[in-house]
Amino acid sequence: MECNNAYIHPKAKIGKNVKIEPFSYIAENVEIGDNCWIGPFATINDYVKIGNNCKIFNGAVVGAIPQDLKFKNEVSYVEIGNNVVIREFCTISRGTAASGKSKTIIGDNSFLMSYVHVAHDCNVGKNVILVSYTGLAGETDIEDWVIVGGSSAVHQFTHIGQHAMLSGGSFVGKDIPPYAMVGKRPVSFCGINVVGLKRRGFTNEQIERIRDIYRVIYQSGLNVTSACQRVREELPDSEEKSIILNFIENSKRGIVRYNPKLTADE
Repeated sequence: MECNNAYIHPKAKIGKNVKIEPFSYIAENVEIGDNCWIGPFATINDYVKIGNNCKIFNGAVVGAIPQDLKFKNEVSYVEIGNNVVIREFCTISRGTAASGKSKTIIGDNSFLMSYVHVAHDCNVGKNVILVSYTGLAGETDIEDWVIVGGSSAVHQFTHIGQHAMLSGGSFVGKDIPPYAMVGKRPVSFCGINVVGLKRRGFTNEQIERIRDIYRVIYQSGLNVTSACQRVREELPDSEEKSIILNFIENSKRGIVRYNPKLTADE
């Protein structure tokens, strides 16, 4: 470990080959994995566990007390996975016991750009990108491989499905189903995230299956319940079908709507 003019509590657990830059603060109940870099003026508060090969840049605050009136100074946690990059002035809050979770999670290989805020009890999956100035309200769930465009605001309790992509400036109050591309104002379903899916190895056949499912859900004229029933009965079984139907049928906020006047390339 290398450090210089940083405060590191003697009981903090610091892994091998960790570099802590000047004027950083590492609290007592902190665990930092191997090969991490903590930038100058970064703050790692109590009850934070950080995995291996992470980079936390200047002025970031990890493990802040949650901005939640239900918080009563209880012990709660932040857990950061491996290979996570947290850029300048990000803030990540601890969990709240009242949620039943008491933990905020950032998954492996995720990239949080400057000024991102992750509130209490959020669960951010693996390989997620949160672009600068994005704010996640408490108990937001984001599945793997999601990209949230800059200056977006995500409502409390919202669920965003795997491989979805949100345009910059999105104001999200409904759940975003898997593989979707959404944007515009109000936020609307604009199609599927074809480019992202191809980059991640999805075949043309898989992409067509996803497209067929969403044609029924969004363009058949049926309500969501009836459309899901038609998908279940009439379209061939596949992993993608199971993922989409399970997501929609378990949505608590309802899914984002489709506006036929808007397309992803407008």
